[in-house]
Amino acid sequence: MSSAEVIAGTLWLALTAYAVLAGADFGGGVWDLFASGPRAADQRRAVAEAMGPVWEANHVWLIFMITGLFTAFPTTFAVLGMALYLPFTIATFGIVFRGASFAFRGHGPDAVGALSPWGVAFGVASVVTPFFLGTAAAAVASGSIHAPRGQLTSGFLDGWTTPLAVVIGLFALSICAYLAATYLMVENEASPALLADFRKRATLAALVSGALAVLSLVIAYFEGPRLLQSLTGRGLPLFVLAVLNGPLALWAVWRSRPRIARIAVVAQVVFVLWAWALGQWPYLVPSDLTVSGTASPSATLDAMLIVLAGGGLLLIPSLWLLFRVFKSSAPEAPAPDAQSRAAGE
Repeated sequence: MSSAEVIAGTLWLALTAYAVLAGADFGGGVWDLFASGPRAADQRRAVAEAMGPVWEANHVWLIFMITGLFTAFPTTFAVLGMALYLPFTIATFGIVFRGASFAFRGHGPDAVGALSPWGVAFGVASVVTPFFLGTAAAAVASGSIHAPRGQLTSGFLDGWTTPLAVVIGLFALSICAYLAATYLMVENEASPALLADFRKRATLAALVSGALAVLSLVIAYFEGPRLLQSLTGRGLPLFVLAVLNGPLALWAVWRSRPRIARIAVVAQVVFVLWAWALGQWPYLVPSDLTVSGTASPSATLDAMLIVLAGGGLLLIPSLWLLFRVFKSSAPEAPAPDAQSRAAGE
C-alpha cells in the first residue's frame, strides 16, 4: 500500500470520526430546537450537558481532514473547493454560528429554559450544516463533479442542487438526529422520563432516515447511477451489512436498549460511509481524480506520515482521556429524599 493510499484511508477515518461524534452534536441541536412537552427545559439541559465537555474537541477531525486533504491531495482540494464553494461556505457559516450561539446561550440567565434567540440560532445552524454537507457529499458520490486533468469543467450548482442531493442532505440530517437521540438515551439512563422522550425521538429519526435512504436509492437509479454502482459494486458487502444492521438498531431503540442502540447506529454510519469509500475507490472524485493521480510528491507524503504518527501519539490518548472523564458513565439520578427536599426548598 502506497503512502498516498495510507493517508487517504486515514483521512476517511477522520471523516468517519467527525460523522459519528460531531454529527451527534448537530443532532443535539436539532432536538434542542424541537424540544417540547412538560420536560422541554430538561431536554435542552440534557443536550447541553451531553455536548458541553466535548463539542469543541469533536471539530478536530474536520480540521485534520481539511488540512490533510490540502497537504496530501492539493488538486482534489482545489477542485472540491471550487465546485462546492457555496455548500461548503454555508456549512462553514453554520458551524461558526452554531458554536457561537451555543456558547453565548450557555451564559444566559435562562440557558436551557424556553427557546431563546440564541437557542433558535443554535438549532437552525445545527439543521443547516449537516444538510449542506450532505448535499456536497451527494455531488461527489453521484459523479456530478467533472475535472479532467484536474481542471474543473462542471458548474458551481452541479450535483448539490439536484433532487438526489436534497434527499441525501435530509438523510444526513436525520442520521445526525438519530445519533444524538441514541446518545442521549444512554446519557439519561438514570432518568426514565427523559429516556422515554429521547427513545421516541430516536424511533422517529430511525423511521425517517430509513425512508430517506430508500428514497435516495430509488432516485439514484435514475439520476445518480454512479452512486448506485459504488454501493452495489466493491462496496456491496458493507452496504448489505448496513441494510441488515438497520432493523437491529431500530429494535434496540424500540426495546429501550440504549447502549446496543448507540453501537448499532454508530455502526450504521460507519457501514454507509465505508461502503461509499470502497465503492468509488481509487477515486477521490469520480471519475476524474484518483488517489495516486492527485497525490503530492512522495517527500511530502512521507513527511506527512511522520507527522501523523507523532500527532496521533498525542491526540488519541488525549481524546480518550477527555471522553473517559466526561463520558464514562451516565450521571446518577438524585435520590428520592433528595428530590423531595429540593422540591420543599
